[in-house]
Amino acid sequence: MSTVPRYDHGSRVPGWDRPADLDKDPAGIPDPATTEVPDSLRQEIEAHMANYPESRSATLPALAAAQRVHGWCSPEALEQVACVMGVTPAYLESVASFYDMLETTPVARHSVYVCTNISCSLRGADALYEAIRQAAEDGAGGGSDINVRSFECLGACDIAPMASVDGVYVGPLTESDVPRLLEDVRAGRPVLAEKQLARRRVADPRANTREFPPHPIEREREGD
Repeated sequence: MSTVPRYDHGSRVPGWDRPADLDKDPAGIPDPATTEVPDSLRQEIEAHMANYPESRSATLPALAAAQRVHGWCSPEALEQVACVMGVTPAYLESVASFYDMLETTPVARHSVYVCTNISCSLRGADALYEAIRQAAEDGAGGGSDINVRSFECLGACDIAPMASVDGVYVGPLTESDVPRLLEDVRAGRPVLAEKQLARRRVADPRANTREFPPHPIEREREGD
């Protein structure tokens, strides 16, 4: 039986093939009296929990908040989120290990996710990914200041091939964009501003302005 060929970079979340430790004692809910949680992180998690009738629905934004503080969903980060939410770290780890944008191992401060799904792949994304990865390694002088990963799909096929750079969508990209993309990241500048999805022109001149009719929920909040 032949196997379906895959690109070397794959598309699965790191650690997906790690077996569970069945001999490990189950962890309980962390004790608030002995678990230190940064005030700003606690407040953000509680604010997310207040948005849902079931507090566990805030798991993803809570983990994302902890990742911004710690750089990844470390054991300490999971412990702090678990303490505030009243759940076990094991529950949070099961969620964090499922979602691509939640890191379960230490990563670099900046992230570049290159979409390598079908639309982007057909337009050269795999070569683009290799170019960014190699340039990031060469420019770091052996360090790891930028986390470059292939991504299954980022949902922006209209700007294929594209990438998410620290959460900012840019595209369509070519290999000639790579040097400036990395320079912008390292310099703290807006990355390829003219190719950012958020800045693309649309047909409606009122888009992204207060002239655009507000959402019904927004009107209700404003008392209209």
